[in-house]
Amino acid sequence: MSFETNEHAQAYWKENLRLLITLLVIWFTVSFGFGILLVEQLNNIQLFGFKLGFWFAQQGSIYVFVVLIFVYVLKMRALDRKYHVQEDAE
Repeated sequence: MSFETNEHAQAYWKENLRLLITLLVIWFTVSFGFGILLVEQLNNIQLFGFKLGFWFAQQGSIYVFVVLIFVYVLKMRALDRKYHVQEDAE
């Protein structure tokens, strides 16, 4: 795992941070925004018999977090291949 140039390493790190920040903003929006700030508005909508605001606060943010983990893994594998820094599978 080595970078060809320092510029190559900086580009990789910049894309990595952009992905990480994007996923954290999504997680924050879902957990804090939907589960706390917008709970009253979302409670007017029913999901599987539960108020949507309650659902996001109790389960939705956890489901979104798990999905974001899988998205991160897939995106990082693609990023590693793009910059030729993936670990070789044996």
